[in-house]
Amino acid sequence: MDYTLHQLRVFLKVVETQSITRAAEALHLTQPAVSIQLRKLQDQFEIPLTEVIGRQLYVTDFGREIAEAAGRILEEVHAIRFRAEAYRGQVAGRIKVSVVSTGKYVMPYFLSGFLKAHSAVDLVMDVTNKRQVVRSLEKNEVDFALVSVLPDNLRIERIPLMANKLYLVANKDEPVPGKALSTNQMAGLPLIFREPGSATRQAMETFMKKADEPVRKTMALTSNEAVKQAVLAGLGYSIMPIIGLRNELRQADVQIIPAQGLPITTTWNLIWLRQKKFAPAAKAYLDYVQEEKDKIIANNFGWFEKY
Repeated sequence: MDYTLHQLRVFLKVVETQSITRAAEALHLTQPAVSIQLRKLQDQFEIPLTEVIGRQLYVTDFGREIAEAAGRILEEVHAIRFRAEAYRGQVAGRIKVSVVSTGKYVMPYFLSGFLKAHSAVDLVMDVTNKRQVVRSLEKNEVDFALVSVLPDNLRIERIPLMANKLYLVANKDEPVPGKALSTNQMAGLPLIFREPGSATRQAMETFMKKADEPVRKTMALTSNEAVKQAVLAGLGYSIMPIIGLRNELRQADVQIIPAQGLPITTTWNLIWLRQKKFAPAAKAYLDYVQEEKDKIIANNFGWFEKY
């Protein structure tokens, strides 16, 4: 066997994405480069690692076994590097974080200073919906999670970070009512929802239950960014966290529509499993957040306070 670490990394990404195209995008490589590395790895085995049926790539049972072994090998490679850095007195290791999709506008600011100060720390951050974030935490697949709605089925610890405010927003060309809309009036608007499993979807549905009229839904979209683009295009209204609308509000491309009972205000929380045994890098990060969070908020989210 003469496989390389690069081949193993490429193969793991192909297994994860089930696609050479998506693996190439994730690795910032060309499709031919990924195909070449996959073929070189395959040439060392008589049993197929993958197969293509129609236009869909599938990983064989043997391929999955090799992927599991490759994952363990690459983890050990990381461990060797981290031990070497730790021996030199540096904070070293890997931090795994799962973030709800709107949290991508928040979490990077609470990470950048720490990562700049500790170059031997690697970050793995998954941005997804609340349901998957809670699942990753429950399975102990991540060190920390960022959520605005606390899971009620897990024993957790938390650090409250900052407020999360949700307003009714619309395209800049929509008429602004003379007085705040009631929930019944909102129910008659073309409303754009997030997908089931999203905390924003949950908050919006809970709020709209106050209406006596049936809600007119127009669409459900799978990311906060998609909802924002739909609002910008004039496809409807949505109750959205304004943390992701800084530029659009500044440029007056979207507007906040006055509505009774809004904003909905929750709190961004950094959470972790109670009794979690932190590695040194994760423990150092926790100490950093506790010490620096007020400064991070003041330096990066001052604009948020006027809403």
